[in-house]
Amino acid sequence: MSENIFEAPLPATFPPLFTGEAVSGSTDPFAKACTKAMIGCDAGLLVHSITPDRISAAIVFAPEKPLEAAMAVMIACGVGFQNAMGALAPPEVAVHLGWQGQIYVNGGMSGRLRAAASDTDADAVPDWLVIGLEIDLLPHTTGETGENPNQTALMMEGCGDISPIRLLESWSRHTLVWINGMETEGVAALHEQWRGLVKDMGEDMDLQFKGEQLSGTFVGVDEQFGMLLRNGKDTRILPLSGCLETGEPI
Repeated sequence: MSENIFEAPLPATFPPLFTGEAVSGSTDPFAKACTKAMIGCDAGLLVHSITPDRISAAIVFAPEKPLEAAMAVMIACGVGFQNAMGALAPPEVAVHLGWQGQIYVNGGMSGRLRAAASDTDADAVPDWLVIGLEIDLLPHTTGETGENPNQTALMMEGCGDISPIRLLESWSRHTLVWINGMETEGVAALHEQWRGLVKDMGEDMDLQFKGEQLSGTFVGVDEQFGMLLRNGKDTRILPLSGCLETGEPI
């Protein structure tokens, strides 16, 4: 029988190099992981929480490269999630990724990736980098159906038979494959895979970036996944490290 989101959570099994830590209640795995990283924990800690309506998780990394290059792990986590959904979801379910970490299922936003680091200096090697994942299993807004047409959840997209814990496990495995690939072969393969998944490339768009409202055409990315945003004759590079947020200790 297929597992579903209403069954009791099963123990998680993560690949080598990842150590799982389940949290419950109101504890935010992303904040918890940031706190653990600040105190000093081993890389590969995967803090996670599964509730009836959401999967939340965060992985602690210990980069050996300057921050801007290290931010590629956020891309790897996004591609890893798409790969996990590809393995578990019905074939008609499409997953796309936003440059700032948004996760879209069948065109509707159903989650996001988050990132925090010990240092925001793009040229410095951070002590730690945390990447968080949040995926809605059920709609998190109240109101009439269709009130939020750009928002969705896995249950609404025919993914109700996917076990959240198995999705989390699959995400960790696929993400690890991409991280290992980056370390041994560079980011060329990740670039190629991600370009087929990223939303809005080649399109006009508006976005908030580091407190600034920007608009232009998303024409591509540089070698470190910085957005190339063209406005008229000017093209601006938005570094991926600009998507970092401050992790709040708990």
